[in-house]
Amino acid sequence: MKPRVLTGITTTGTPHLGNYVGAIRPTVRASRDARFDSFLFLADLHALVKCDEPERVRRSRLQIAASWLAAGLDPAKVTLYRQSDIPEIPELTWILGCVTAKGLMNRAHAYKAAVDRNSASGEDPDAGISMGLYSYPVLMAADILLFNAQFVPVGRDQIQHVEMARDIAQRFNRVFGSGDGPFVLPQAQVEEHVATLPGLDGRKMSKSYDNTIALFEGGAKKLHASIRRIVTDSRVPGEPKDAENSQLYAIYRAFAEPDDAAAFKDELEKGLGWGPAKERLYALVDGELAPMRERYDALVAHPEQVEEVLLAGARKAREIAVPFMEGLRRSVGLRL
Repeated sequence: MKPRVLTGITTTGTPHLGNYVGAIRPTVRASRDARFDSFLFLADLHALVKCDEPERVRRSRLQIAASWLAAGLDPAKVTLYRQSDIPEIPELTWILGCVTAKGLMNRAHAYKAAVDRNSASGEDPDAGISMGLYSYPVLMAADILLFNAQFVPVGRDQIQHVEMARDIAQRFNRVFGSGDGPFVLPQAQVEEHVATLPGLDGRKMSKSYDNTIALFEGGAKKLHASIRRIVTDSRVPGEPKDAENSQLYAIYRAFAEPDDAAAFKDELEKGLGWGPAKERLYALVDGELAPMRERYDALVAHPEQVEEVLLAGARKAREIAVPFMEGLRRSVGLRL
């Protein structure tokens, strides 16, 4: 059996250029590697921890699925599914929760950060903290362990969740298994060189900072308008620019071939004006995105096509989940 790689995407926002460069593009490329069995899921159950706006979750789910498909993800070569279509995930979450120490959850970074914020503001330490936030790592462990994923690509801030999944798997294996099964111990695949794009204001591109450039939503017109809003310094045309510290150049470099990026940098340092530079950036980015945008618009206009892909992926995923879950039920005494 080929090593299994699992990636989840939380459905709470509209995909932007930072998501594309840092996650969508490299994951689509990696999914074409025939040495691995790729699983990708829309983490809509996780979204409920952060978002209480049903329409936002529904819309984000469609936008994200359509973005991945438009960017070239081939559902025939990967297993693409919606988390909420796999009933074995919440069932396994409960079972795993019964072997998970509360002290382990107390150490989760997200929970500790929320407690620290409350304490700093004089609130009760657990004010506003839901059980969804508190037990989030158990749900993530179920996502991973149900499919015995060997590798989970994550940034450094997510390593702890994979380590917790390992801890929970080891505990279950000792109590109910053979010591080295039924769960495979997952490994965090740390992406050291994930491209992080700056946003319009120079900070990391993030919905939290309201500084994003939408990937497909709003079309070419919105992309053009957003690029024109990138903050630059006051240096006039003809005056050398500091390319290395310019978010405009950083975005250009993420889309250009190395020789093209070097030439663009040289032009900036020789005085290329910010206005023409933004037009060059727009032409470069739109040149890559325009064919994908056409596919994206077609999918969003026909959500039933996206639904068909996701349901087919769920059936494929459940061919693994259903028999594995039946074995787990027997392991804990819920079946003969």
